[in-house]
Amino acid sequence: MNVHLYDYNLPEKMIAQKAIEPRDHSKLMIINRSLKSIEHRRFFNIKDYLIPGDVLVVNDTRVIPARIFGQKSTGANIEIFLLKELQRDVWETLCKPGKRVKQDTEICVPTNETPLLKGICLETKENGNRIISFKTDHFKTVKEGLFSLGNVPLPPYIHETIEENDRYQTVYSDKHGAVAAPTAGLHFTEDLLKSLKEYGIKIIKVTLHVGLGTFRPISEEKIENHQMHSEEFHVSPDSIKQICQAKKDHRRIIAVGTTSVRVLETIGKNIEQYIDGFSGSTDIYIYPPYEFKLVDAMITNFHLPKSTLLLLISAFSGRETIMAAYQTAIRNNYRFYSFGDACLLL
Repeated sequence: MNVHLYDYNLPEKMIAQKAIEPRDHSKLMIINRSLKSIEHRRFFNIKDYLIPGDVLVVNDTRVIPARIFGQKSTGANIEIFLLKELQRDVWETLCKPGKRVKQDTEICVPTNETPLLKGICLETKENGNRIISFKTDHFKTVKEGLFSLGNVPLPPYIHETIEENDRYQTVYSDKHGAVAAPTAGLHFTEDLLKSLKEYGIKIIKVTLHVGLGTFRPISEEKIENHQMHSEEFHVSPDSIKQICQAKKDHRRIIAVGTTSVRVLETIGKNIEQYIDGFSGSTDIYIYPPYEFKLVDAMITNFHLPKSTLLLLISAFSGRETIMAAYQTAIRNNYRFYSFGDACLLL
């Protein structure tokens, strides 16, 4: 299947640069695949489409302050982007400019005149990523130093800064490890979650640490040839138990975000074998046609053209339905991407 079938033109002004306040006042498009209908609401109306007993599965990952700015002894400025901690105090990173960071290069953070933390390049991988070992005499731990000196990264299409880093975190974020937020969850407030629980909605947490691959478009002409990125995830025994029980009771499982979808569908084929919980990585690639195993509905944002996320929701609702809905969203001035508006796919 050709990737251009999943392309569309979006005016740049429709890319949300700031988050709506309050969180739950964003627009909400209801896309019903069986009725082939669209409704326009606000996110705080979402309870109108849920029924007691429904299960919301949320991703509780928390975005780390992954952007670190430092200097070489020469005074050259280096930006380090933390990707993944490989072992204690050793991280896989992206460095910019990469050509200035060779093996054994030392980088002082924030400057070589006031070094609070130091990193040394151990290795350059084939993909250009750098393996850096960090040490500090200033902080109790290296991780404390990195997170104190680092900045929460924003997607490349957001050009404005945010006043509070927590605005790019979900209110239920808990497990540090992501370099991008699971943005469908940004619409929930504490009060809305409380209201849903009182209404009889069960909220279950899973963890998937979102990686940079989530922003990479499909470069292959045929979608089948795309190589999906891998991301770390964890599901607790209690979450597995509750998901299994919901399926037995024929209650709906509603994934909050494509990251939650990827976790659920990774474990969905043989979920009962994971009754003791599961930790691992997933490179599941969902595109049409696909038979969903656990997910009955999903909440998601509006995604980039020719992206794996657009393919995923098209596999759920149908390509024609999704592409038509996106044109409707453009005509109705919906806000797109990470800080944009939401969809409920039924």
